[in-house]
Amino acid sequence: MEVVETRTLGEGWLEISRRILEAGADATYDGQATKELPVVTLTVAEPDPEDELIASLGDADWLDWMRRNFTEPDDVPELGGARSYARRLRDYDGRDQVAWVIERLRADPETRSATITTFQPLDDTSYIPCVSLLDFWITQGRLELVVYAHSLDFGKKAYGNLVELARLLHEVAAAVAVPVGPLLIHAKSAHVYEPELETMRRLTEVAV
Repeated sequence: MEVVETRTLGEGWLEISRRILEAGADATYDGQATKELPVVTLTVAEPDPEDELIASLGDADWLDWMRRNFTEPDDVPELGGARSYARRLRDYDGRDQVAWVIERLRADPETRSATITTFQPLDDTSYIPCVSLLDFWITQGRLELVVYAHSLDFGKKAYGNLVELARLLHEVAAAVAVPVGPLLIHAKSAHVYEPELETMRRLTEVAV
């Protein structure tokens, strides 16, 4: 089990990537070779969706793709026509889960069950969303978001996930009028696919 604590999203992205490159085991995911760290917990103390390190080192096209995934309700062709995160979060069989979380926290700031999911088990058979559980709570006067992901691809998409989850945390915090707290992510599998290994070695060296 790896525990990573950083101040910013970008630092968290690169530190986990560095650990994957240094200590990751050979594995495969959907038939593709990866380097993998199992059971990783990342805590980001100041999760800013406008993270400068990610903006400068991340791929703009992947960031845009993830932004659309979290904001546009259309199905995602690159995921075999699976539902976007936007639809899962804001139109889950007609329920806007983000609005529901906001109202639950407003009604009871001490609630420990402002919990929503992106997983739709009756429909998700071939594609299972990487990020499946989002759990909001107000602790020590700040709103914290705890996330579970079955896997995160740190060579391509994970930094986009981090940015959009931070953006969602800021949205909910503003709506319930409390300061933004940490973003905490539990990932069963943190990995880098083989084609991105050299790119991530270069990026982690540049950022040292």
